[in-house]
Amino acid sequence: MNNVGQGKDSTWPSPWLQDKGLCYDSTTMISHWCTFAMFIALLVPGLAMSSNTSAQDSEDSGATTELSCSFTMEKGDTGRFCHLPFPQGCRVASIPGTKHPWTTISKGGRLQCRFDEAKTDWKTNIVGTCDRCQSVRCSAHFSVRFDCSAQH
Repeated sequence: MNNVGQGKDSTWPSPWLQDKGLCYDSTTMISHWCTFAMFIALLVPGLAMSSNTSAQDSEDSGATTELSCSFTMEKGDTGRFCHLPFPQGCRVASIPGTKHPWTTISKGGRLQCRFDEAKTDWKTNIVGTCDRCQSVRCSAHFSVRFDCSAQH
């Protein structure tokens, strides 16, 4: 049998592969596989432990309550406001790891929305507002997470 690149009398593996370090005997291959298996065996439990740690961190941050308000607008409507209820004994929760209020604004249609800086103090009053609706129909949904634990 004449294999390409091996010559008439050569045996497998070709000397070219051996010279390039691309051929291993069975002992070397088993050693490499054992090293790889050991690496994976140590990596997987480490990843599992790190994911459990972050899950515990979020549990320690306390439960939150989410309140929201929403509205719809027709094309050309302007200046809609949305007053979010503020639960008694609660404060606005911060996004974990930051000092920013934990809020979400979802909108549909061509519309710009935000929390009104002049009417929102984040302690007793939260107001969402949107500019002019520029599509056939628009919608807005404002939500805020509150920390109502006794520890704050």
